[in-house]
Amino acid sequence: MHPATALRKSFFESLGGLLPVDRLFDGVPDIVFFVKDACGRYMAVNDTLAARCGLANKDEAIGRTAEELFPSPLGDAFAQQDRDILRGESGIRDHLELHLYPGGRSGWCLTFKEPIPGKNARVAGICGISRDLHAPGAGDGDFAAMSAATDHIHRHFDEPLRLPALAEMAGLSVYQFDQRIRALFHVTAGQYLVKVRIDAACKRLTGSDEPIVRIALACGYTDQSAFSRQFKQVVGISPLAYRRKFE
Repeated sequence: MHPATALRKSFFESLGGLLPVDRLFDGVPDIVFFVKDACGRYMAVNDTLAARCGLANKDEAIGRTAEELFPSPLGDAFAQQDRDILRGESGIRDHLELHLYPGGRSGWCLTFKEPIPGKNARVAGICGISRDLHAPGAGDGDFAAMSAATDHIHRHFDEPLRLPALAEMAGLSVYQFDQRIRALFHVTAGQYLVKVRIDAACKRLTGSDEPIVRIALACGYTDQSAFSRQFKQVVGISPLAYRRKFE
């Protein structure tokens, strides 16, 4: 076990389990926080999630699934995300999706979900947040089009992707598309694509013993040297050095 992992495990065990991190997010009205078990049932939520689901308190969410708390098709989509992650797929980051807002209306947010590792390399649960978007001058139609484009990036980052094609998918000019990406993610459209690819590479470097050349090709790079150059430029160290840090 990595020394840092052992230290963290010892720390939480000394406290009798996980910290009540839901309280940390109770006072943040534009962030939904949650922890779910291996069956996709809520084990912890913040006040924001409870309020948006019309619950009297957080305890009413415990033991229920997304399909039970959220109306269709929102709940169905959230539950499918959970099933995919619990089956061993990677977590999700910067996922642009609809969510419930106060009063029962829907709005757009960025969702992040990560698997919680358990014993014997099994996924023990999921933790995540959904952050409300407040991009100026962007309507629901704009977000829906951007969601299709960003989903395409996350599903096809291993393929050659061109900004004009992505912009067309969103119904925008290249300039408008870049400006919308900047407003949402605080990076240029080109940097966002690099971010998605490097995020995927980091997970494969630490979660597998795949050859680096295979990871490079799987993450959309034409060869290992091009991948290594960009990885070092973004992360600050080579892919091999990054992998060794987590051995």
